[in-house]
Amino acid sequence: MSSLSLSVLDLVPVRTDQATADSVAATLALARTADELGYRRYWLAEHHNMPAVAATNPPVLVGLVASATERIRVGSGGVMLPNHAPLVVAEQFALLEAAHPGRIDLGIGRAPGTDPVTSFALRHGAGGVTDEAVSRFPEYVDNVLAMMEPAGVGLTVGGRTHELRATPAARSVPTIWLLGSSDYSARLAAEKGMPYVFAHHFSGSGTAEALELYRSGFRPSPELAEPRTFLTVNAVVAESAEEAERLALPNLLMMVALRTGAPLGPQLLVEEAEKALVEGSVPDAHRALMDAMRSRWVVGDPASARAGLEELAATYAVDEVMVHPVAAAHVGTDPARSPAREETLRLLAG
Repeated sequence: MSSLSLSVLDLVPVRTDQATADSVAATLALARTADELGYRRYWLAEHHNMPAVAATNPPVLVGLVASATERIRVGSGGVMLPNHAPLVVAEQFALLEAAHPGRIDLGIGRAPGTDPVTSFALRHGAGGVTDEAVSRFPEYVDNVLAMMEPAGVGLTVGGRTHELRATPAARSVPTIWLLGSSDYSARLAAEKGMPYVFAHHFSGSGTAEALELYRSGFRPSPELAEPRTFLTVNAVVAESAEEAERLALPNLLMMVALRTGAPLGPQLLVEEAEKALVEGSVPDAHRALMDAMRSRWVVGDPASARAGLEELAATYAVDEVMVHPVAAAHVGTDPARSPAREETLRLLAG
């Protein structure tokens, strides 16, 4: 694995045996593990109103994780920009960069990360994440880029130009990435000369096409001379392939429920998931979906998992893979830890 850099994506999962405080504590322990093992970066997602995900506020989580670690880059994977005013995002991450210079990444996405009702509430009832907000995404990206510059921008109101800065005296800016799972984001990142990440862990299809669009259409920018990209992948690693499959089951069941519109709840423990499977929680019609999702994950013992990551990196010509460790927990696990997720990182790091 010496030629392949590894990073971590974290949604701050909430299990049936956890309160939110426990899941945050488990994330901090996982981040410290990644830091100690030499992982390159640790990104935190944005999702809202989901019973199994506590990653509702990336800037808050980035600050917590950056303060709990020493070396690793910490960032958002990503901030869903249509949910927020660009100035607010620029202010948050300018301040994080000031507190942790050279260690902050700002990943930006276009999806709402939630249901329409919650999107409406996020925007104070002002229409939710409307088609207009999504259509103005390129403009919002430009605004964040400009506002993040130490010199700031000029905002013209009432015929007068006012200076606007995200923070009074910036000395550096975070690295700003564009995230996506579609051709749209690949083209936009190429056009703006920004680094780009395809959400392979979520989509699993169209990865090669999106990366080719990005690379072939890339226009150099003052910040980036050539394309820069990596991909994400769901991973579960254990000492045996059999145990890895058991640890993967709860997250697989949750993803099937999400994709089929079934009721969602906290992430099941391994034994709860096995019981649910025996009792027929997954209809036969959905088994093919579960198998298809599983086929895109890296699940297995250390040797096979590392080989799987190397194959992914070679297939898509990247030198970095961001691992989303989706290993569940057994009954009786300390609620404030996620030992199987930590073990996934340890075993992959060798």
